[in-house]
Amino acid sequence: MQSSAKNVDEYLQSLPAERISIMKELRDKIGGNLPTGFEETMQYGMISYVVPHTIYPAGYHCKPSDAVPFISIASQKNHISIYHMAMYAGELLEWFEAEWPKYSSKKLDMGKSCIRFKKPEDIPLDLFGALATKITPAAWIEIYEMNFKHKK
Repeated sequence: MQSSAKNVDEYLQSLPAERISIMKELRDKIGGNLPTGFEETMQYGMISYVVPHTIYPAGYHCKPSDAVPFISIASQKNHISIYHMAMYAGELLEWFEAEWPKYSSKKLDMGKSCIRFKKPEDIPLDLFGALATKITPAAWIEIYEMNFKHKK
């Protein structure tokens, strides 16, 4: 379920009452721990943290008019999703999987870059705060260019 909200406040106001609090907490935890340079925006119908064009003018290889996505959070119909693009590549996934049991007794429900939570109370906010600190915009661009950007 993709939102058509134009900004983050509008997105949060459109959520079911039982999701607003956890989405605000998740937003605060991630946004408050990201290294300087990432920008919060709405992208692809989700609250997203991106490398803005002011830092990386080439934009996202799939759609250069878009900033390069990094982390996104979304309230879907049956779950809350956290997308972390750098999980696709490198040691960050290994770190996350090793840290998971320290923060949660639940089974990790994860796809390539998507971590899903059926119950808001199961989201280990402190783990996502720690995860947000791990990569700077410059480091993300380096990983992005090595792994995702199409070579010309």
